[in-house]
Amino acid sequence: MRILLLALAASVAISLPVQAADVTVAVTAIVEHPALDATRDGVKDALEEAGYKDGEGLSFVYQSAQGNAATAAQIARQFVGQAPDVIVPISTPSAQAVVSATRDIPVVFTAVSDPVGAQLVKDMENPGGNVTGISDMSPVGDHVALIKEILPEAKTIGFLYNSGEANSVSLLDAFKEAAAAAGVSVVESAATKSAEVQGAARALVGRADAIYVPTDNTIISALEGAVSVAEEAKLPLFTADTDSVDRGSIAALGFNYYDVGKQTGEVVVQVLKGENPGEIPVKVAAGTDLVVNKGAAERMGVTLPEAVLSRATKVVE
Repeated sequence: MRILLLALAASVAISLPVQAADVTVAVTAIVEHPALDATRDGVKDALEEAGYKDGEGLSFVYQSAQGNAATAAQIARQFVGQAPDVIVPISTPSAQAVVSATRDIPVVFTAVSDPVGAQLVKDMENPGGNVTGISDMSPVGDHVALIKEILPEAKTIGFLYNSGEANSVSLLDAFKEAAAAAGVSVVESAATKSAEVQGAARALVGRADAIYVPTDNTIISALEGAVSVAEEAKLPLFTADTDSVDRGSIAALGFNYYDVGKQTGEVVVQVLKGENPGEIPVKVAAGTDLVVNKGAAERMGVTLPEAVLSRATKVVE
């Protein structure tokens, strides 16, 4: 009888799919806002589509640093101590914290504009070590062109950002270059924490013809403060993040961050199946959506051109 039971147990074990083996994917983001939340959800759904379902062979762990860099570092150390199969940091600050904390556990970052500039990898094609991921480098030249199409008389664009976030500093340099090529000047206004966002936006009133918000987690987490200033001052506000258009920006040309998360999840699956992350090239996220908000435009004194409305992926009334 004992031999029969052992044989039966062995046959059951052999028949189980690979996905049934317990694996842990630990995910962390610097802060919670719609774009980063959508990225997290995309990762989880991509894993499930590949057969890694939370609670059924997969432990999907998530923690937010609530906008605090010290907390991000603490979460990174905690995750490393728990030794998950893969760590997925969402955003540049979280990715820097995780990459600094481990050289052994596979890391698949996402929503990072400039992985090389942030010193996460040395080379996009051959990242090496234990790290790879997905870049969401914004098409800033297209953003300048969109602002000029909607506001042809604009001569100066205010760049609202956190000067302490490496991602945003890289985007500022790229934006200045694109703006200069279009004959537009750029004036900066920095907020290093969410409580400063409204004041930093107010500092651009009278100095700029429009406000541009890059994929900056500090600014986006407190976007409503900047929107209220823009509406009061009739100062058009644009974002790089399409999820922010529903929250009051006039327009954005950017990624669908749920899709970015799914692309990231596909890379995580590659790693879970045994591929070396250091041999997986870092990819730039695919796809751009144009989202516009007619109500926000009216409140900021802008009429959206029909050419923009006609090619928009989504129009918020």
